[in-house]
Amino acid sequence: MDTHKMNNLQIADVPWHRLTTPYGRGTELPQLISNGEYAAIANLIEHQGTLWQVTPWVLLFLLRNMHMRNSDDITRSELELYHAVVRTLDMENAQEDSQKSVESLTMLLDEKYLWPADSDPEEDELEWEEEEARGYDPVAFWSYYDYSYRLLKQALPDFESLLQQHADSEIAESLSELVQKLRKF
Repeated sequence: MDTHKMNNLQIADVPWHRLTTPYGRGTELPQLISNGEYAAIANLIEHQGTLWQVTPWVLLFLLRNMHMRNSDDITRSELELYHAVVRTLDMENAQEDSQKSVESLTMLLDEKYLWPADSDPEEDELEWEEEEARGYDPVAFWSYYDYSYRLLKQALPDFESLLQQHADSEIAESLSELVQKLRKF
């Protein structure tokens, strides 16, 4: 992954208002991330077994500093968000299909993948009716899955560490399930 660029990328650098969710644009995601509103975030990054343009970006920022967090700060709601993404991924084919992804996650911020900055909901609806909506060609679409997979896999040591530290049985159980699924990747 494009590690140097990823480490320097700030949440404000992502044009959330030009990336889609199942319910429109991702404009509110930076605030939801900042407030730790994980249930609301989960509804915007995964819907009926589909990942969206915003998914890898949300995971990037949620997982980036996971290793620095106190294990008591991890909530069931946050873990449910990661579980929802993991359930959506096709782990058996993820690695062999990764060559179909764009070269780096930051390439998904190229103009050709972004939705117009100043369109209204009616124009967005017309875009969805196109044969291939902007940012949803096969390579870009697979990239949302592939980079989400890579980010979660990269976070496995952090989840393992949190599991060793966590005393709450409900959280520990959820972490254990997540770690087991990630190890199978």
